[in-house]
Amino acid sequence: MTDHLLNLHGDVLAAMRRGPKHFTKLAFVLSEADEPADTELSHFRDRIIAAGSGDELTALWHRTLTGWDLAEQADWSTAPPRTDERRADTYTRLGFGADLRKALDEAVPVFKEPGPTVISKEFASWYSRDLADVRAFYWNSYERLLRRKGWSDAAVSSLDEASHAVVERLSDPTRTEAYGARGLVVGYVQSGKTANFTGVTAKAIDAGYRLVIVLGGTLNLLRGQTQRRLDMELIGQENILRGADPSDPDALVGIDYQDDEDWPAKFVSHGGRPSTQGAFDIERLTTRDDDYKSLLNGIRALEFEKQARTQPLYAPANLHHAAARVMVVKKNKSVLAKLITDLKKIGPILSEIPALIIDDESDQASVNTTDPKKWEDGKVARTAINGQISQLLGLLPRAQYVGYTATPFANVFVDPGDGEDIFPRDFLISLPRPTGYMGVQDFHDLDRTDDSATGTAEESHIRGIYEDTGDRLQEALDAFLLTGALKLYRAANGVPDGPFRHHTMLVHESVRMAEHASLALRISSLWHKAAYTSQEGHDRLSALLASDFQRFADDGLPTPTSYEDLKQHVFRARQLINSGGTPVIVVNGDTERDYAQPELDFDRTPNVWKILVGGTKLSRGFTVEGLTVTYYRRKTQQADTLMQMGRWFGFRPGYRDLVRLYIGREEPMGKSKTVDLYEAFEAICRDEETFRVQLTRYATLVDGKPQVTPAQIPPLVSQHLSWIKPSARNKMFNAELVEIRSPGQWVEPTAYPTDAADLRHNAEVWQSALQSLDTDPRVFVTLSESDRGSYIRYPAKTAILSHDQMLDIMHSLQWGRPDLFAPHLAYLKDSSAVGCATDDWALILPQTSGRTSVEARILDAQPLTLVQRNRNARGVFNRISGVSHRQSAERIAGIRPPCEDDPFASQFHRPRRGAVLLYPVVDPDLGDPAGLVAQGRIDPAKVVMAAAFIPATDPTSQQVTCVQFRTIDSSRSGEAVIEAKER
Repeated sequence: MTDHLLNLHGDVLAAMRRGPKHFTKLAFVLSEADEPADTELSHFRDRIIAAGSGDELTALWHRTLTGWDLAEQADWSTAPPRTDERRADTYTRLGFGADLRKALDEAVPVFKEPGPTVISKEFASWYSRDLADVRAFYWNSYERLLRRKGWSDAAVSSLDEASHAVVERLSDPTRTEAYGARGLVVGYVQSGKTANFTGVTAKAIDAGYRLVIVLGGTLNLLRGQTQRRLDMELIGQENILRGADPSDPDALVGIDYQDDEDWPAKFVSHGGRPSTQGAFDIERLTTRDDDYKSLLNGIRALEFEKQARTQPLYAPANLHHAAARVMVVKKNKSVLAKLITDLKKIGPILSEIPALIIDDESDQASVNTTDPKKWEDGKVARTAINGQISQLLGLLPRAQYVGYTATPFANVFVDPGDGEDIFPRDFLISLPRPTGYMGVQDFHDLDRTDDSATGTAEESHIRGIYEDTGDRLQEALDAFLLTGALKLYRAANGVPDGPFRHHTMLVHESVRMAEHASLALRISSLWHKAAYTSQEGHDRLSALLASDFQRFADDGLPTPTSYEDLKQHVFRARQLINSGGTPVIVVNGDTERDYAQPELDFDRTPNVWKILVGGTKLSRGFTVEGLTVTYYRRKTQQADTLMQMGRWFGFRPGYRDLVRLYIGREEPMGKSKTVDLYEAFEAICRDEETFRVQLTRYATLVDGKPQVTPAQIPPLVSQHLSWIKPSARNKMFNAELVEIRSPGQWVEPTAYPTDAADLRHNAEVWQSALQSLDTDPRVFVTLSESDRGSYIRYPAKTAILSHDQMLDIMHSLQWGRPDLFAPHLAYLKDSSAVGCATDDWALILPQTSGRTSVEARILDAQPLTLVQRNRNARGVFNRISGVSHRQSAERIAGIRPPCEDDPFASQFHRPRRGAVLLYPVVDPDLGDPAGLVAQGRIDPAKVVMAAAFIPATDPTSQQVTCVQFRTIDSSRSGEAVIEAKER
């Protein structure tokens, strides 16, 4: 019965490539049975209910249902993807009843995580799901490998969806007219971008691309890691061994991987030469240890044989029989020069080769940074690498360029009018935050409004280095040893030891090689003097376990209740870290000598348990395996550079609760200034998240068409530190955001003036609104976000202001960054049918209590509660509104449904009413709040009148979320191009 069910379901689902169909009818046709197979469904339901882990039938349906859940374009359903409604449509088309639906829902929950955000030009549809399924040799091998590595069906389907979104926007490789698409894919630091471009490469070569050039960063360290990843997961054993002499023992053990611990077991196998299985082979033109070199035997390795000699290579008769060439090259002037020279030797066939250029870390070296003032005769004097990429694109008119980065501003700032450059004119795709990824939300409490760190991400993972704490380097070393022991303890108590193969600590203080050497000596000295085998050392580790790691341990993972249970693992961890004679490896230099050290090679070495001291080589692209403790004190004035140093972001299976970041909070800069590096990371992370949120808004289709193309997206940098720039000035093009239409979306300015005259002016602007507040407060009720089922009640004074009154106030206020609020104000002032559908506003001024709240009169208004908020080093507030106050405001504005438990909010609601949360804020930097109050009054020059706005949403109007802005394009020199309103 088991084999019968599995085989039958496999056949039926294979016939459902275009979408779900009635299962029993199709099963009847395929099985040629005498009667419909209704009884099969009851067997199927029983099998699903009783199935354990590894059940093949359940896995088959998991893959299929998840794929249907995620399909962005499903002509068989009008329900949006990732919803219960889409799943219900699926079951209806399958003809499944309630019992089977329930069993499948429990076995395969609907995957509701967000998909990629896509900004794209309209494109000719050529890469259908049918085509992707028919030509999927290398993708299927890659997919099988990912599942073998433990990827969930949802994760694989999500990757399938995201990589398909890239490939379908490339040019059809069989297209007669040559066209080269330009695109950009934005991921998160250490978030699995390589997996995406490996998937894109697999699908692209399956579809017909025959030359793949991967620009693998600027260092051999990263290039070699990328080459190995592609060899292991895509190219595979048979292609690596292609052309090797079978009588050569070295050839048979893997050529350049003969000393690799993972060869051949973890390298994908195609079950024989692909060309003998109806597919095609891949020829590697680079290896793990060797970058691209001039071809010694002429250009034969780059020549493509044609079966139909009278037809071009891109003709299907030739294309699908030709071998593909893949190379991973460093972004190095001499290396790229050799490649360009060799390509020029090929001759006319270059114009026939469908090629794909993947640019990893595309914001580094690839962007033209020449000063525009030096451009002559309208020609761009390109920087070296940018010029060579431009040459490659010129030599290969059928080349598609796809950049990958986690810090996209430099690429977005490329001049869209420069037709020979790498601006992503065709598409810009923002990848979703992957499941299991530790990112900014895990290290920064972005919604926190007070100074308390209790129960926060900061308390769990961040260990600040202040002047009064000392450098805490010894504590960081203790944490490294202790977390190694905890990993060993978990491996011995049921947690798979795969994630614990490597255990590392990163120390990053400087880019200077001399300082690296000095720091390494100091760390070695501290390590050997730490007395880890004495009672003194054990007492110190025991105290750290109790005060830190036991407090923040994941309840779902084994953690010892006493240090004695851990002691034996401390000894073993120390042995592993001391192996080779030193606990420290220095990774720096202009040569690659350090990469040759076996201790640093994560691929060839069974266990790397080391403290890595370095700078640039370990700050971009390269994955530091097993990174658990980071000691970071390096300063930089480039936001994208700083973001790329966040090596502590990434995947930490089985030990995410052990991750610790020791980071400078008062690092000297100049003679008298200090900077907070943790706050700097938070600032640029906010800017990155704001950029992604804006992309999500732009991605909404209107009448089935894109609102904007990538060339129309301005550089949306929200707020950043005065001492750190988002990217180099010469990487930015001129663009001005004019309007953001945001019905029903929070607008919360946090950059307010500090000048006393401006603060007094703002208080006077709000005076009439304050005087109109009701004397008696209303009590609003919200559901607690942290304790489900409990409620939070807060009093607030309220008033209703007309839309004109509110606009007069907003227009009259002084802002710390007026450019940030101006686009929102432009929308609020628009009274057209597609403008702001707000007739009036509910003004809510929460009356808070607590140690930071004071009560006083402002000007002639009634007594009000003033709250305390802290500005950061940027001079802006982290957040103004309280999270618990927002629910009532959202009910008033129509974002949340009415709630009987919150009667006042429900009474205030009107179809076209917005809401404003107003907070008179006392900045503690101005002195003790209580000391500022005299006879119940407060100086308005010392109060920040801060507000969060939520415009009304009216489902009966023509409101849409869209943007309007102005940008200057060099192809229309001196002309301001204003995008007209289209709706």
